[in-house]
Amino acid sequence: MQIYLVGGAVRDRLLGLAPGDRDHVVVGSTPEAMLALGFKPVGRDFPVFLHPLTGEEYALARTERKSGRGYRGFVVDTDPGVSLEEDLGRRDFTINAIAEGEDGSLVDPLGGIGDLQARILRHAGPAFVEDPLRVLRAARFMARFGPLGLQVAPETMALMQQMAGSGELDTLVPERVWQELARALQYPMPSAFLRTLHASHALAQVLPEIAALYGVPQRVEYHPEVDTGLHQEMVSDMAARLAPGDDVVGFAALTHDLGKALTKAEMLPRHIGHEQSGLAPLRALCERLKVPAAHRELAVMACREHLNVHRLPELRDATVHDLLARCDGFRKPERIAQLALVCEADARGRLGREDAAYAQGPELLRLHRVALSVTARDLEDSTLHGPAIGAALRSARIAAIAQARDQAAVAD
Repeated sequence: MQIYLVGGAVRDRLLGLAPGDRDHVVVGSTPEAMLALGFKPVGRDFPVFLHPLTGEEYALARTERKSGRGYRGFVVDTDPGVSLEEDLGRRDFTINAIAEGEDGSLVDPLGGIGDLQARILRHAGPAFVEDPLRVLRAARFMARFGPLGLQVAPETMALMQQMAGSGELDTLVPERVWQELARALQYPMPSAFLRTLHASHALAQVLPEIAALYGVPQRVEYHPEVDTGLHQEMVSDMAARLAPGDDVVGFAALTHDLGKALTKAEMLPRHIGHEQSGLAPLRALCERLKVPAAHRELAVMACREHLNVHRLPELRDATVHDLLARCDGFRKPERIAQLALVCEADARGRLGREDAAYAQGPELLRLHRVALSVTARDLEDSTLHGPAIGAALRSARIAAIAQARDQAAVAD
C-alpha cells in the first residue's frame, strides 16, 4: 500500500498559498484493508475513508468510465491494481493531477507543475467532457486564481464550449450549481467566474438572468463602462473587495440589476423602474437554484432599495425610516450594514470610480443607529396600546432621524 497527498493541498503549496484540506489517494489497497487499519468509511459512490486520528480523507485509487448522462453517470473501478498515474489521469485539470509521496517527491504525469508555473488551467484529458460539473469548476478556479494570472487554455475552452452545446449542462442539479456559484462569490475575482462561463456559452444555461445583462447599454454619464454585463462583473469584484469571503453580500451584489435585462429597447439606455422589474427574475433564480433564505432576502432588499440608498440625501426623514423598516432593520440590524455594502459595491463597480467615496453607506448606518436607539420604553405616553404603540414609535424614530440630520447639517 502506498499513500500520496493529492489535489488542492499540493497545488496550493506549489503556488505559495496556505493549503486547505489535505486529501490522499491510496494505491494497492482494498476497503477491507482500510477498515482493518481503523479507517472510517464515508464514501457513498466510491470508497473514501477518514483517518482514525487526523480525520483527513483517504480515497482508494480509482478509474472512471462514463455510463450515462450527467456528472453522476460513471462506473467506478477501485481495483487494487489501479495505478497512481491512472488515478491522476481521471482528474479534472493538470494542476490538480499532481501527487506528493510520503518522502516529499512529486509525481506529475500530466505536466501540472509546468501549467502552474505558466498559470494555465488545462484539462487533464479527453474524459474532461464527460462531467458537466467541470465547466463550473473551471469558472470557480478562475474566480479564485484569476488574481494570480491564471488563464483557461484555448483547447480547454473549446471543450467547455462543446460541453455547453451538447446539453450536458442541463443534467446539473440546482444544488450543485448553487454550491459552485456560492464558492465563486467567496473568492477575490467573481468576475472571472462570470467571464469564463460567458466565454464558454454556459452562462446562459446555468444563470440566464445574469447572461441577459451582457450587451445591454446604460447611460454613459452614470456608467462609463456602458455594458451592463461589464458593470455586473465590476460590482461583483467590488463586493468581494469590500466583504471578502461573504457570499451573502456577493449574491445580492450579483443580482441587484437583473431588471435592466428587461428594459424595452425604446427606453434604452435608461432603465426606469429596473429595481422593481428585477424582483421577478431574481425570485425565479432563487427558486430554481434553491438559494438559502439569508441570501435571497438580502438580494431582494438590494434589488428593490439600491437606488433609494444612492438617493439617501434626497429622501425625506419618514422615507428613510420606512426604508429601514422595509428591510427589517429594527429586528435584524445586521441587514442594514449588508445592504450598505452592496450599494457601495454598485456605486464603485463602475469604470474609473473604483476608489470613489460613497458617503451614503456611512450615513445610512448612522441614521440606522439613531433610529435603532429609540425604543418603546422611550415613549412618554404610557397609555398607548396595540397599533398605537407602533405608530408612536415610528413618529419618534422619524423625529430622531430628522434631529440627527439637522445636527449634521449645522456641523457642516
